[in-house]
Amino acid sequence: MPNQRLRLARFSFGMLLSLALTACMSARPPLGLPDARVITFDGDAAHGPDCRSIAIPSRLGDPDLLAHPTIPFGCATYANLAAQLARPADIVEPSAYAGADGGAAARSVARYDNPPTSKSESKDAAPATSSVGVSQ
Repeated sequence: MPNQRLRLARFSFGMLLSLALTACMSARPPLGLPDARVITFDGDAAHGPDCRSIAIPSRLGDPDLLAHPTIPFGCATYANLAAQLARPADIVEPSAYAGADGGAAARSVARYDNPPTSKSESKDAAPATSSVGVSQ
């Protein structure tokens, strides 16, 4: 009987704790934060946002009226995302999805299951780079 009481007490405590934590985290983020639309394409490269344009003034109350820094939420994230795009033109005109290549997938699984032991056996290996999205 004491074992059941302990289990019930643990369960009750866990439920109360989860309800308390849920109430703490239920606040929604403030409106006006940037999204991926702040990444632009100029015909050659993708560019992150102008951090000054998305900066949110600090909401700290200061009786001395000292200047507090503005906070550009998402500026570094979207600047890094713009720098990592393999084909920046996809922002404006995405390439069509060509579908999966079942043969290539089967060959890669076969190579994984039976790794080649010499260079002569690895002639079926696909190249390390892909030509997806490259215009000819």
